[in-house]
Amino acid sequence: MNNFLLALKTSFGFLSTIPVGMTMEGFDELVKRSYLQTFAGVVLGLMIGVFAFITETVMPDQISAILIMVFIYYLTGLNHLDGLGDFGDGATAHGSLEKKIKALKDVALGIGGVGYAILALLALYASISALQAELIFFSDNAALMLAVSLLVAEIGAKQAMLTVAAFGKPIHEGLGSMIINSTTFPRYVVSFILGIVASVLAFGSIGVIGYLAAIISAFVIINISNRHFKGVNGDCIGTANEIARIIVLIAITLMVIAINNGNGGLLWTLL
Repeated sequence: MNNFLLALKTSFGFLSTIPVGMTMEGFDELVKRSYLQTFAGVVLGLMIGVFAFITETVMPDQISAILIMVFIYYLTGLNHLDGLGDFGDGATAHGSLEKKIKALKDVALGIGGVGYAILALLALYASISALQAELIFFSDNAALMLAVSLLVAEIGAKQAMLTVAAFGKPIHEGLGSMIINSTTFPRYVVSFILGIVASVLAFGSIGVIGYLAAIISAFVIINISNRHFKGVNGDCIGTANEIARIIVLIAITLMVIAINNGNGGLLWTLL
């Protein structure tokens, strides 16, 4: 198989539950083409958006929000949420650096990890619900606006992962370190441009704000990781995916609220 196509296939095997298979050869090709992770985010975001549009059309908002969450994790899997749980265990562990890293790498989930995962799921539900409520006053086609918001959220989530990989330093060997060591600045720039173009096409300036908010959240995660672990690993990358998705939806919600409240003129002038 062509190396590019192998990397493309692997991007979906790595970032979703789509049964395309994944080999180490394919993973090696993928890390050489980091931008394909952002491309996969676009495709996955489109799939999530289509599902959201359908559920918003036929279901009450609260049920639609839950179904959207179920579909997100059905499509993208629970690996990144598991990473957030491990990150929570490490960040809340007391003691030395060695103890924190041991908790981070421990396969058993502790109370810190459970707390982080539950809070993330609640935040995701709250951000979807809040956006649903505001989009009713923002557009005559709120279902479509929610769909494009979720598209931008998934793009931002994948770019946040690459941001942690590009600007973090690995703390141990593994798949995470392979991504970190291979995500060079030029490769990051290509993925950044792809992501920002896709976000603009999806939701204009609002999409750009959401996308940039995801990247800012990734730098916050790098900072927290450096304080607790003196670097990052695959769990930190997965954490960026989960947190950035939520941050994008919150950022878009705040923009929509501002426009609904009559502050849109100032915002558009600044943008």
